[in-house]
Amino acid sequence: MTLFLGWLSALVAGIFSAHVLQKLCFPFFWRDLFFLLKVIRYGVRLELFKLTSSVCTVLDRFIQQAQRIPNKPFVIYAGNVHTYRDIEQRSNRLANVFLEKVHLRKGDCVALLMSNEPDFLCVWFGLAKIGCSVAFLNTNIKSKSLIHCFNCCGAKTLIVGSDLAECLDGTLTSLLEDNIQVWTMKSQSEHTHMHTLLDKLDAASDQLVPAALHVTTSLKSPTLYIFTSGTTGLPKAAVITHLQSLKAAAGLWAFGATEDDVVYIPLPLYHSAASLIGIGGTIHLGATCILKKKFSASQFWNDCRTYNVTIFQYIGELCRYLCNQPKTEVDKVHKVRMGVGNGLRQDVWREFQSRFGNIKMCEVYGSTEGNLCFMNHIGKIGTVGRSNFFYRLLFKYDLVKYDMVKDEPVRNQYGFCQPVQKGETGLLLSRVSVLSPFFGYAGSKQLTEKKLMRNVFVKGDTYFNTGDLMAEDQGGFICFRDRVGDTFRWKGENVATTEVTEILGLVDFIQEVNVYGVEIPGHEGRAGMAAVIIRPGLMFDGKKLFEHAMKDLPAYARPLFIRLQEVMEMTSTFKQQKFQLVQSGFNPSKISDPLFVLDYQQKSYIPLTDLIYQSIITGERKL
Repeated sequence: MTLFLGWLSALVAGIFSAHVLQKLCFPFFWRDLFFLLKVIRYGVRLELFKLTSSVCTVLDRFIQQAQRIPNKPFVIYAGNVHTYRDIEQRSNRLANVFLEKVHLRKGDCVALLMSNEPDFLCVWFGLAKIGCSVAFLNTNIKSKSLIHCFNCCGAKTLIVGSDLAECLDGTLTSLLEDNIQVWTMKSQSEHTHMHTLLDKLDAASDQLVPAALHVTTSLKSPTLYIFTSGTTGLPKAAVITHLQSLKAAAGLWAFGATEDDVVYIPLPLYHSAASLIGIGGTIHLGATCILKKKFSASQFWNDCRTYNVTIFQYIGELCRYLCNQPKTEVDKVHKVRMGVGNGLRQDVWREFQSRFGNIKMCEVYGSTEGNLCFMNHIGKIGTVGRSNFFYRLLFKYDLVKYDMVKDEPVRNQYGFCQPVQKGETGLLLSRVSVLSPFFGYAGSKQLTEKKLMRNVFVKGDTYFNTGDLMAEDQGGFICFRDRVGDTFRWKGENVATTEVTEILGLVDFIQEVNVYGVEIPGHEGRAGMAAVIIRPGLMFDGKKLFEHAMKDLPAYARPLFIRLQEVMEMTSTFKQQKFQLVQSGFNPSKISDPLFVLDYQQKSYIPLTDLIYQSIITGERKL
């Protein structure tokens, strides 16, 4: 008996010691393990799709949910409830109209230019039901970029929302010349060459079209094209396969969301976050979403209280806007328990939780076209994701040394990249493999190739270049540091500097342009700035440049600041030097070059004075 008690005591002491050791050395072991097991379980399900050649797509899941919970609210928009059955039947009618009136066929690509509204989903699903791939167009893009988008994905049909039809006035002729048919969600149109859809819906059948039209046997089949600004200038059509859409749709579930949750979606549906994670996630769960046409900081919390929102989607800028709202006594009166998004600064994160309650903020890192995703399931402030030994076994990524001055990865004497030490900042690269494929962009293969790096560590290996500088600490938490190359982020959008450069270069008095992003205290991302050389014999014209920027650039891509230079600095490889320009910022007291600032009231670029500079730094001047 004594021996037994001794063994029992030793066992208890051993278990207790192991528990204490685990808590001290591996505090997140169990949370990591359970999260990873969840991810692996879903991954195995996707692998089974490959083996059985029977893929249950996001659309298939929606059809299943419409049969399982037909009367449950799926989308609530502007106070109106749309059940799963409502969206199912309306998308069926649209599918039949697309077949019979628009004469679309399986395999066609159709461009969609619509604001956030239930019909965005109905058109999307209606097209998917007849086997069409859909290209989501950014509603901010202008004429030149719009035409380019059609050339990228090969779409010959455009469906435009009723509120955006007038935006095509200057582009409609070019579209028609390219044999692109244009349909609008209206009953009648002033444009004789713009066809209408709403007047054809009432007579259309609400029965599901034959499943054979949309059934797919391959996870790698393209289902969407989502445009992303990159280093090559004009928007690029990222190929979104069923595999990517299914992975994204499981994001909310992986963070612990259930069918009882109410998801608030204030982000634009043409972005992958809202469409793939938000809408796809709602469908995966069988939950309800609140769809906003446009984010409103003043309406946000009232909406959350009215609709009993439990989860919301965000970008970092959105949370900052909420923190800037006047404080109220009901700031913590709501049912929101989780936020899912990216780009949340540490200071805003802390202020947000302090003011609005202990809401778990789940940061997600991953580009639309990328083959790697980080998820901060722990909720640690300031980190975009979490890694560990098991994660690295499944998803091969590395952080390598990067030369900011030369704007390129550092290579050793053998031509291979060099990994950084724990805690050091490096360029994030993700290995392209069977488990982590890269599907690239539609159109030119050169665009896809430019995102790949070969012979990184050994001859023949291939990595996806994220273009992001990251750091991983000793505990496995990953932090975003900066974006490199010719892209920066402003107002929640990626700005391609080469696209802005090309457009500004069309102004007659400009000889050369170098576009880059500068940090502004209290603002997420970087604001656009352009170093400009004026043509000999001509003068800088702020009003003309303002009119040009307004006409051809979306609001987020218009340079806020202009710097006039006599000579453009170049790197040793004859690239425009951006590093020093970025570092010097836009302070007129420290820069001898003439500086100008965008002014919407005067409709011009006006001289940037010390007084204006201080008003920007203190936040008095609205940007």
